Order: sequence, then C-alpha cells, then structure tokens
Amino acid sequence: MSQDRSHRRGGEDALYRIAPHHYIHVLDQNTNITTLHIGPKTYIRQDNERVVFGPERMITIPPRHYCVIENPVARNDDSEVIMDNGQAKLLHADQEIRHAQDPFPLYPGEVVHTKVSPLKVVEANSALRLKALLDFESGPEKRTAGDEWLFEGPGTYLPRKEVSIVEPVKSTIIKPNQAIKLQARKECVDRDGKQRVTGEEWLVERVGAYLPGVYEEVVDIVNAYVLTEKVALHMRCLKSFTDRSNQSRKNGEEWLIKMSDTETYIPDVYEEVVGVVNITSLSNRQYCVILNPVDENGKPQLSKKKLVRGECSFFLMPGETLEKGIQAIYVLGEHQGLILKAIEKFDDGPTKRSPGDKWMIRGPTEYVPPVEVEVVTERLAIPLDENEGIYVRDVKTGKVRAITGETYMLKSDEELWNKELSPSVEELLASGKDPLADRGTRGGSGGGKPRDKTRVVTYRVPHNAAVQIYDYKDKKARVIFGPDLVMLGPDEQFTKLALSGGKPKKPNVIKSLCLLLGPDFCTDIVVVETSDHARLSLQLSYNWHFEIPDKNDEKAAAKLFSIPDFVGDACKAIASRVRGAVAGVPFDEFHKNSAKIIRCSVFGLDENMKVKDQFYFNQNNLIITSIDIQSVEPVDQRTRESLQKSVQLAIEITTNSQEAAAKHEAERLEQEAKGRLERQKISDEAEAEKSRRELLELQANSAAVESTGQAKAEAQSRAEAAKIEGEAAVDQAKLKAEALKIEAESELNRLSNARAAENRYISEQNELEVAKAKQMSAIEVEKFKNMVQAIGADTLKAMANAGPETQAKLLQGLGIRSTLITDGTSPINLFQTAQGLIGGNFPPSAKKVKRYDAPSDSDSD
Repeated sequence: MSQDRSHRRGGEDALYRIAPHHYIHVLDQNTNITTLHIGPKTYIRQDNERVVFGPERMITIPPRHYCVIENPVARNDDSEVIMDNGQAKLLHADQEIRHAQDPFPLYPGEVVHTKVSPLKVVEANSALRLKALLDFESGPEKRTAGDEWLFEGPGTYLPRKEVSIVEPVKSTIIKPNQAIKLQARKECVDRDGKQRVTGEEWLVERVGAYLPGVYEEVVDIVNAYVLTEKVALHMRCLKSFTDRSNQSRKNGEEWLIKMSDTETYIPDVYEEVVGVVNITSLSNRQYCVILNPVDENGKPQLSKKKLVRGECSFFLMPGETLEKGIQAIYVLGEHQGLILKAIEKFDDGPTKRSPGDKWMIRGPTEYVPPVEVEVVTERLAIPLDENEGIYVRDVKTGKVRAITGETYMLKSDEELWNKELSPSVEELLASGKDPLADRGTRGGSGGGKPRDKTRVVTYRVPHNAAVQIYDYKDKKARVIFGPDLVMLGPDEQFTKLALSGGKPKKPNVIKSLCLLLGPDFCTDIVVVETSDHARLSLQLSYNWHFEIPDKNDEKAAAKLFSIPDFVGDACKAIASRVRGAVAGVPFDEFHKNSAKIIRCSVFGLDENMKVKDQFYFNQNNLIITSIDIQSVEPVDQRTRESLQKSVQLAIEITTNSQEAAAKHEAERLEQEAKGRLERQKISDEAEAEKSRRELLELQANSAAVESTGQAKAEAQSRAEAAKIEGEAAVDQAKLKAEALKIEAESELNRLSNARAAENRYISEQNELEVAKAKQMSAIEVEKFKNMVQAIGADTLKAMANAGPETQAKLLQGLGIRSTLITDGTSPINLFQTAQGLIGGNFPPSAKKVKRYDAPSDSDSD
C-alpha cells in the first residue's frame, strides 16, 4: 500500500502491480495520450510515461443503486468504446447514469458526478415531482423541456439525465368532516377529469389520502362546522356561483344554514362564514321585536318590525337584529300600570290610535306591546299615609295639587312635580335637629340625606312653638302651634326666622323655621358709661316669653312674626334703657346699687314707686320677666385698677378680721382641752391604783394554791394511775376469758359441724352404694334373665353338657385326674374349671382356690 501511495503521489516507480478490479491512467508524454490499464497485471513504466492516476479501485454499483458519470466515453451500437487515436472518445458536457453492473473503471476524462447512491423508493400515497431538462421521448410519451409530471408510488424511480427531481410530494389525509382546498397553478385537468384554469380553487371532500396533481397546490385544510338544533351558520357569498343545492347565489348574498339543511357543513371556496348564530329561545313569559325581518322569500324588509312572542325558538336571519333584546312580558299587579304611546297609526281593538297618543293600562293583566306602541314608563301606585303626600301636576292644564292620605297611581296625563325650596330652608329641613333640644348646635350644617322633592314637605312643630306658612297663590299666611305636623301645599312656603345670637348680640346668627314661645332666656353684653365717665361692661341675662291670649285668633298669632328678629329688637330696647339710667349716676353709686338701677330702668316704677314685674312689647306680645346681672367689668384700665384696689382692701380687711376671730377661738379651745386632759390624768391614776391592788391579791392566792396543790396533785395522779392499771388488768382478764370461751365454742362448733357433715357424707355415700348395688343386681338379674330367655333352656342345657363332656373327653384322652381342694366358704364354678385348665380367656372367679394336679401314673409309680 505504501508503494501504491507513492505511485499516486508522483508515479516515480517504474513497476506497478495492479490488483484485480483496479486500474491506472498512464500518460504518454511523447504523444500526450492517456491510456487505461486494468488489473490484474504488472505494469512497467517507460521513461516517457507517467502514471497520472491510480492504482484506483473500480467503481462497483450494487443492486438498486446508481451513479452519475460526467463526460462519459462514446460507445457504438455494440456498446463498445469508440477510440480516437488510441484514446477513448468522450462526450463532453454530457452525463450518463449507470445502474447495477460489473465493476468498471473510469476512462481518462470521466468524472464521478454523483457517487453511488441508492435508488429513490417512492412509497404509496406519495410521488416525486419531475421536470424535463431536455426534450426526450419515453416510450409513446414525448417530453418537452420544462414539462412537469408526477412519478407516483409505490415504486422505485430510475433517474434519467434528461429529468430532474423538483421535490417529493406527499398525499394529504382527508378525515371525515374535512376537505382540502386546492388551487390550480396552471391550466390542467384534475383527478375527476374536470378542466381547471390557472388560479382556480376547488374543494376535495373524498375521505382518504389525496395526492395533489402536478399543477395542483394544497391551499388549506377546511374543517366542517357541526350544526345542532341550537347553532346555525351565517354564510356570505364571495362570488356568484351555484351552491351544492343547485341554488344560485349572488355576490354579497347572505343566508343561514341550519341543521334541517345538513348536520355538518364545509364552506365552499366562494363562501365565507360570517359567524355562528345561536338559537334565540323565548319562554311563554318573554317576547322580542325583530328589526328588518326577512320575509318568506328570504328578502329583508328594511325599516319594518316583527313581534315574536314565546313560547318559541328561532334563528335570527342575516340582517335581522333584536330591538331591545329578549324582553319579559309586562305582568301588572293590582297597583301597577303602563303608560303607552303610539308611534304609528293602528287600531287598538275598537279604538283607533294616532301617532303621539298616550294612554294607560292598569293591572292586574299581562301585556305585550305591539310594534306600533312604545312603553313610556311603568307606573306603580304610591301608598300614602295620613302624614304623607306627593305633588302631582297635570301636564295638560299645568295645575299642581297635593295628594295625601291615600294610595294613588299617576294617570297618563299626570307627572310628579318637584317642589323647590330655598337652600337655607332645605338645609334646615335636612339637618333634622330639634329646635328646642338642639339649640346649642342649631347654627351647624345638617348632615341628613337629600329630600325627595316630589314628596309633600312636612315639618314637625315642637311643643310650645309656632310656625308661619305663607301661601303665595292666595296671598295668605297661617300660623300653626305645636305640637303639630305641617304639610306644605304646592304654593306654600315657610317663613324663615333669622335671629340675633352670640354675646354681644349679632344679627342673623340663629336660623330657624319655628318660633319658640318660651319661657326662655337670652344673654347679652352691654357697655355703659357712668356720669363720672367710668365705662363698664355688663353681662345681662333676660327671661322672656310670648303672651298668646287666644291661639285661634289669627291676628294675635300673626303678631308673633311681625318682628323678624325679636331677640335683637328686645336686646336693643333693654340696652338703650340701661345706658340711659347708668349715665345719670356715678360709678360708686352704680357699684353699690347696680341691680336696682338696672331693674328700675328696664321695668320702670308704678304709682307706688315700686319696680314693675315685667317689660311688655306690644308689637309682638313679648314679655321680659326678669333681669340677671351676671358680671360687671370696667372697660377703662384706670377704673379697673382702682376697682381692683378697693376689692383687694376689702378682701384684706375681711381676711384680718377672720384671722383674729379664728385665733381667739383656737386659744379658747386650747384651754378647754388642757382642763379635760388634767381631769383625765387624775381619773386614770385612780384606776391604775385599783388595778394594782387587785393584782397583788391575785398573786397571793396563786402562790398559796401553788404550794399546797402540787403534793395533792401528785398523790391524786398516782392513785388515779393505780386505779386505772387495776381496772385495765381486770378488763384484760375478762377479755381473755371471753376470748378463750369464744375460741372453745367456735372449735366445738367446728368439730360438731365437721362430724355431722362427715356422718351425712358417709350415710349418703352408703345409701348411694346400696342403691347402686341394688340397681346393679337388678341389672344383672335382668341381664341374666334376658340372656337365659334369649338363649333358651335347651341351648343352656346343651351348653352345660358340652363343656364337661368335652373336658371329660379331653382329660380321658390325656389320662389326667384332677383333685380340687377348697376352704368351703367360696363357691366353685365347676362350669369354667375345665376351661381354665385348657387356658380359657375368662379369668377364674373363685376366691382362695388352690388347684393341685393329681399325680400322674408315672408319678404314682
């Protein structure tokens, strides 16, 4: 092999051993001709020759394989290589496909274009798309360059140099409820023999494997839509054609395919599935209105409506829509109604309705509005208590009225009316505060929920209060005294009160709808100036109330609201009187008699020069009953300091006097305490001496008792001990004797009981043995009797004679004589004696029996 490699590298060796199935190419450098040399042979290279290729193994093509040779040698009709000037002639730029054959070499110039490769095996349901590169004839068929065709399996494809493989083609599996969409790439005839033009599409629905033709292209796999009773297909035509049911479809036409038409549907190439339409089901309590319904010919009736009432199920046709979806039938109760409006002219039974007419139907009933009728609104009867109401306006006349204390349903020409109130009144009504109990927080804003403006405005007037209501239509006012409930009419409004408040009084601080009649109080701060120009700030509190002689008197009641701010007016009147009175007196006098001066200035004096009891306002019947001076403070700093000094001096004098009195009282109490202490000491010492004497007596008695009682106690204790020991010994002896007696008696009882039990046992045992013996003897007797009766007398006689006779014969035969010796007390069973001699099975029953064999004749001899 090393030599072969050297030949391949340079061809420098002169000797080449060419193995079988090998070859070399030798170039004659003189003639420039390359020759082929095939082994086995030994080749000697000449000087003018050079081995340009080899040694190389021949090409071996196994069965079902091939290879492609480029620039093959030319051959004649006998398949012999054509030689040209000693060199094989080549077909340049040509190819030759060689199949299974004997190993062959490559001539100089031949090149392996495709190595040895297995032939392509085309399986079933598959093919190879082939294309002709050159014009050629294959049997009766003529192929032109560019032609394409399929080599369908199963089979083995034998390649040709004029044909190239474009691509493998596999069949498409068409399952049930499936189809494939094909498109023609070129004018052709499909497998069903139909002529197809370029770009044409069609469906193949045949179940199984489908192998597309050479000019057919699989565009898509189309799955069938499964139709049920609740599902339909909305189809649209993309191009005018005739469908499978031989019905002509126009471009853009839409239709439905239901389960009644087919269970499964595969859309055609010129059909488009717009969507899946679900069935519309109506119960017997439902209805719907279809817009643009389709007539019996499938044509949509534009701008028309169709009423469908349940119970039914249907599919909406293309172009149809539900106006408001599926609606429930109007079920009206006894207190329900519907306001209806005609949108088209129609006959409602005997009544003719024109567009725009309105009417109402009342329950109890069921109602389904026809397509010409529009349901404006649903009315419910409004239940109203005696203290509740609503505002109702007649839309025809515009008149507004209040309905209270009944269940009322609005008519077709009536509507609820909103009663508007001023924002301040709305705020007071929404606050929900008690004008009497919540006076401290009446200025705060209310946090209640908003008022229903269609309801009659109600207001609860508290006790001892009044509310004024003004009717702007009748130009009248009415006053309601509490406790009562106010209900406003459509044209009535509350008279709002804006009272002064705070200290000093400020206007429009307190807002209220009701006027409290008192008694009540109010507090104000008034600044006055004395005659010596001392400015003082007085805080005054007034008690007031309104005097109402007759609540039924409208004029007297109206006087209560004649002054909008009675608090401010009264405080101003009182303040003016106080200022006038204080201005005429000096500070010292006012400081001493302030209460009298103020009361006289406000209430005045009667004929007897006494202060009156009240201050009466005739305009609104307000009465001031009393005035309380809560504080007096100087406004000027200098006056305030002098007043403070005088007050401090008075306080100091009062303090010193109280201190001296307290000191004197303390000294008096101290002397009294000392006297009581001395007396207590004397009495305590006397009691101590008495107790000491009693103690000494007790000590003497205890000493005497101690000296004489010890010996006596010892003697008594010894006597008691001896006595106790003797009594204990006596008791012990008695107990021992009783114990021995008890033991002896118990042992005697035990022995006697044991002997008695033993005697009873022995007697009972003897009785049982006697009874047993009697029963056994009776059994034996009965047994013997039965045996004798069973055997019979003759049998017994024979048996009795058979034994002795046999024994006698036996003894005679043996020549033996026997002798029996007995004590005479035991019976002898002569029947079984001989049997015992011969070794019988029964044992001898005789007691104390001795058997002596008689001496034989030889012995006697």
